[in-house]
Amino acid sequence: MSFGKRSGAPAEKKKVTEVAKVEAPSVEIAKSESEPLQATAPAAPAPAESEAEARFEEAKVGVFNDLIDSVDLNELSKLESEQVREEIGDIVSEIIGMRNLVLSANDQQRLISEICNDVLGLGPLEPLLARDDIADIMVNGADKVYIETNGKIELTNIRFRDNAQLMNICQRIVSAVDRRVDESSPICDARLMDGSRVNVIAPPLAIDGAALTIRKFKKDKLTLEQLVGFGAMSPECAEVLKIIARCRCNVLISGGTGSGKTTLLNCMTQFIDVGERVITCEDAAELQLQQPHVVRLETRPPNIEGAGAISMTDLVKNCLRMRPERIIVGEVRGGEAFDLLQAMNTGHDGSMGTVHPNNPREGLSRIENMIAQGGFTLPAKTVRQQIAAAVNVVIQAQRLRDGSRKVTHVTEIVGMEGEVVTLQDLFLFEFQGEDSEGKIQGRHRPTGLRPKFWDRARYFGLEKELGDALEERSAA
Repeated sequence: MSFGKRSGAPAEKKKVTEVAKVEAPSVEIAKSESEPLQATAPAAPAPAESEAEARFEEAKVGVFNDLIDSVDLNELSKLESEQVREEIGDIVSEIIGMRNLVLSANDQQRLISEICNDVLGLGPLEPLLARDDIADIMVNGADKVYIETNGKIELTNIRFRDNAQLMNICQRIVSAVDRRVDESSPICDARLMDGSRVNVIAPPLAIDGAALTIRKFKKDKLTLEQLVGFGAMSPECAEVLKIIARCRCNVLISGGTGSGKTTLLNCMTQFIDVGERVITCEDAAELQLQQPHVVRLETRPPNIEGAGAISMTDLVKNCLRMRPERIIVGEVRGGEAFDLLQAMNTGHDGSMGTVHPNNPREGLSRIENMIAQGGFTLPAKTVRQQIAAAVNVVIQAQRLRDGSRKVTHVTEIVGMEGEVVTLQDLFLFEFQGEDSEGKIQGRHRPTGLRPKFWDRARYFGLEKELGDALEERSAA
């Protein structure tokens, strides 16, 4: 491949040999050799941007164009990621010298880093992905990037050059997991390599440019003890959740978007015995189980001809033939609810899933509605009997108005009274006001009721731990 000045200065030669995959940044690929390869021009700087920043952006686009002209991307794509960064860094340094650009050492390093991010990573989003305090990244077109940190949403100064660069990055994300997003298929769920959840909705459905949402996972996996430290639950409540997981109760974790359901589910799966065979079913694989015997299944959207889709119902039905001991469904959103209940009722104790209601009672109604939407024409009482027999505990997670996330209910399903599923709350979060900084204050109040799964805890040798936790809570 060659690199050098775009004016046609003598080109130097370098040979690349290793194997890896990399995609070019947002550029229009020439239809023939006679058409020059150009990067998309940057958007005009906002009035608030400094003159120095505008000059830096102009220099970056010029260097980027020279790099694209100078490098054979097909050859460069055969390098490992770190080697590509080194190669690009060397070439960019030469281009800076050839252009006689006056840049400080910090600016030069920043320019090299941003161009490498454009070529290898997710461009302007890379600095946000590197931060472990960010829970969500929300891109509303090329000019608006929001983040959620400490439970609050704020606008950043991150910008894309234009909607073409944003769309290129969206396509790079989804293609890594063998999915696609374009005008014919403008909605896509995907994931990053670390399991972070990604949703893309592209034009023409997104009017102001592609909308990209990334639910980031922390690099260090959270534990129940850490959630106690954050105030999401009390130590005694955490101890009872451990016992619920260890004694193989069937659990539904309910809550709205961003309430911490998946985090709580991940925490509870840490107490599954290492000898158990666990099968997970998800739309985009994001659960991060630590057990050695885990089989991860992921749904598949239809191909370009509209065929070949594998739904969550298909996965749940199939995993019943895979000799699972526990089945974990990342999100229960459709007819798979009935198959999950059947699994819970046929010896797969300890199965878990998440749903999206505002309280435990609504969660059961939502399960009932999803079964009806799946085409099952069963009497309401029969469906409720299935739910009452299958599910042992519903755990409600909620994101409060101050941005904090808390477990607000630990509710047990007791049985049926007539046609009504009877519930009893074991723990409730009791609101007590807010402090001078607007943080909500409260405590997890015990109800003093003896759980129905007490005999199950005794069977697993956990009766004493359960009794101690309930006694401590009652004394609180």
